[in-house]
Amino acid sequence: MINAQNIFTISSQKQFEKIALKIFRFQYENSLVYKEFCDFLDTDIQIVKSLQQIPFLPIQFFKSHKVVSNNDSVQETFTSSGTTGMLTSKHLVTNVSLYEQSYRNAFSTFYGNIENYVVLALLPSYLERSSSSLIYMVKDLIAHSNNENSGFYLHNYDELIVKLIELDKSGENLLLIGVTYALLDLIDQQNFQLKNTIIMETGGMKGKRKEMIREELHEVLCNGFGVQTIHSEYGMTELLSQAYSLGNGIFECPSWMQLLIRDTEDALTIIDNGKTGGVNVIDLANINSCSFIATQDLGKKYANNSFEILGRFDNSDIRGCNLMVI
Repeated sequence: MINAQNIFTISSQKQFEKIALKIFRFQYENSLVYKEFCDFLDTDIQIVKSLQQIPFLPIQFFKSHKVVSNNDSVQETFTSSGTTGMLTSKHLVTNVSLYEQSYRNAFSTFYGNIENYVVLALLPSYLERSSSSLIYMVKDLIAHSNNENSGFYLHNYDELIVKLIELDKSGENLLLIGVTYALLDLIDQQNFQLKNTIIMETGGMKGKRKEMIREELHEVLCNGFGVQTIHSEYGMTELLSQAYSLGNGIFECPSWMQLLIRDTEDALTIIDNGKTGGVNVIDLANINSCSFIATQDLGKKYANNSFEILGRFDNSDIRGCNLMVI
């Protein structure tokens, strides 16, 4: 059986593939939903010898099925945001410590010790929900920063503006993590010239503003905050791991997470690096649900395993995905 130590100490591609294939077989044998999906595709698990041969479960299944790979009791249920009447995703987490280890290790990998930061969070649309995996993560990071100035802000922008300017001038290392529309609202009220602050956007206009392409958005945010680059976090309710961009919209994964890009016309075909297609995520921390997820994002992967997100599929029927509903 794979344990957390195996997952979070991966140090090579060979090791990643070996563990991924073990988890694939484990989930095929222990997840009813995933087994039915693989069987529907006539998958012979004995001949699956590479990442490219593994079936990726469409992310929509988290809205309609119970995606779990064990019989343990559910410790946390994370749900996605959605408008009234819309089906939302439910991620049933039977071992929340895996999530905690994942985001703590990933943050440390890309940013160092959390205790070196004041963490300010501007996530109003998430904070208003009690079941957000992002809020769970940020709340924990705030607690582990061990800094009395760390905390959440809802709609109290005036207070945040004063705090941000004051702490940045004091030389504190600040991390301001915010949903996109709220960061834009903030710079509408105040133009900053920050010297010691990382601005990290988590995406999402939530219907509050018109959508913007990344280059335009980051230019506006850079000008508004007076910073050189905008950092980004790529995660979702259905995952227990996050990728980070330290600028220019190029993301990198922690060692237990990788992406493959699928053909937009044939969901079962993986395409070469440098080509645009649907984003398939391998998240080995998701061992107790499903580690192989076909998202609705469009992206492009590069030779060093970095990637960028270019948009999303239309909400109408996704071409090439007729096999994705059992």
